[in-house]
Amino acid sequence: MHIGMVLLILALLLLLGLLLQPLGERIRLPLAALLVANGFAGSQVIGLLGYGNAIDDHIFQELIVYAFLPVLVFSASFQIDARLLRDNLLPILLLAIPGLLGSVAIVALLVYYGIASPEGFPWIAALITGVVVSATDASPLTSQFARSGVPKRLRVLLEGEDLLNDAVAIVAFGILIYIALHPTEDITLADILIRFVVVFFGGILVGLLTGIGFLLLSRLFDDHLYQGVVTLVSAYTAYLLARDVLNVSGIMAVLVIGLIMGRVIHEDFQDERGSFVDQFWQFNAFVVEALMFVLMGMMMGTDMFTERWLAILIGIIALIIGRAANIMGSSLLFRKTAHPLAGAAQRILMAGSLRGAVVLALALSVPADLSYWWTIQSIAFGVVVFSLFVQAPLALRSLDRKQQLTSRDE
Repeated sequence: MHIGMVLLILALLLLLGLLLQPLGERIRLPLAALLVANGFAGSQVIGLLGYGNAIDDHIFQELIVYAFLPVLVFSASFQIDARLLRDNLLPILLLAIPGLLGSVAIVALLVYYGIASPEGFPWIAALITGVVVSATDASPLTSQFARSGVPKRLRVLLEGEDLLNDAVAIVAFGILIYIALHPTEDITLADILIRFVVVFFGGILVGLLTGIGFLLLSRLFDDHLYQGVVTLVSAYTAYLLARDVLNVSGIMAVLVIGLIMGRVIHEDFQDERGSFVDQFWQFNAFVVEALMFVLMGMMMGTDMFTERWLAILIGIIALIIGRAANIMGSSLLFRKTAHPLAGAAQRILMAGSLRGAVVLALALSVPADLSYWWTIQSIAFGVVVFSLFVQAPLALRSLDRKQQLTSRDE
C-alpha cells in the first residue's frame, strides 16, 4: 500500500479513537485500548478490501525502536520529578533490577512447565518470554492518578520503575537473543554479567557526556522553539550514538540525558521557554503513544489468539504471579528504608503494571530464525491486550472508588 494511503488510514483511525474517548471513559476503557480496537478493526476492513496488511512486522518494529522509544523514554525522564526520583531511588532500583530479574525467573519457570514442550519451547525461549513481558508501562493510567489523589511518591515510583525496568529488560533481551542464536558457543555466567554491566553503564556514560554537550549548546539559544529542538536532537543523538555506534544501552543514554536536560531547564527556565518545552514533550509522547497503539491493532491477527490461546493464557497467569511476587518481595525490602509501602500502595503498584510499547518492540525483535518466535510474539501481544482491556479497566474502576471516597472525606 502507498505510504500516503497508510498515513491517511492512521490519521483517520487516530481521529476516530479521539472521538470515541467519551464512550471509553463511560465504560472505563483507556484511550490506548480504543486505539488498539480501532487499529484492529481498520486492518480487518483493509483486508476485506483486498489490500492485505498495510504495515508489516519489520516496519512496525523499526518505527517503535528508532522513532517511538526515544521519544517515550525522554519525555518520561524529562518530566519526572528529579527530587522525588532521587529520594526514592533505592525502592525504584529494587523494583527495577532485582525485582524484575526475579519476576523474569518466575515467569520463565511457569511458562516453561506450563507449555511443557522442551524441544519446541526450551529454557532459553522461556527466559526470553519472561524478559519480553516483564517490561512495565503505567502510561495509560498516569493521567488518572492525579485526579484520584494517588500520592505523588507512588506516581514517581511507577514512572521511575518504568524507565529503569525498560532499560534492564532491553539489555537482558539482547544478551538472551545472542545466546539463543549461538547455542554451541561457550558462554559463562561471568560473560553474561560483564556484558550486562558494560551495556547498562555504558549507556549511562554516553547519556552523561552527550547531556553535558547539549546543555552547553542550549545556553546559546533563548528562544523557546530552539530549546525544544535542542532537546529533541539530544534525545535521538544520545540514543543512536549509544545503540548503533557504541553498542551500549540507548535507552539508558536517553533516560540519563532526559533527566539532565529536564532538571536544568526546569530550574533555569521558569518562563515561557520551560513551559513550552514541557508542553512540547507532552504532545510528542501523546502522539507517539497513540500511533503506537493504533499500529499495534493493525498488526494483530486473529490466528495468534486461536492457535496460541493456551500459551497466551499461561503467559498472563505467569505474569500476574511474577508481578505479585516482585511487589511483595520488594515491599519486604522497603521496610528497611525510610518509606515502607503499605497495602494500598502495593495494590496501586500492582494495578499500574500494564504492558505496552517496549513489550511490543521486544516481541517483534525476536528473530524468525528461532523456531519459537511466533509463540513468544503471540504471548506478548496477548499480554498487552489483557493489560489494556482487562487490567486497565479494573484499575480505573478502583481509582474511581478511591476518588469518590476521597471526595466524601473532604
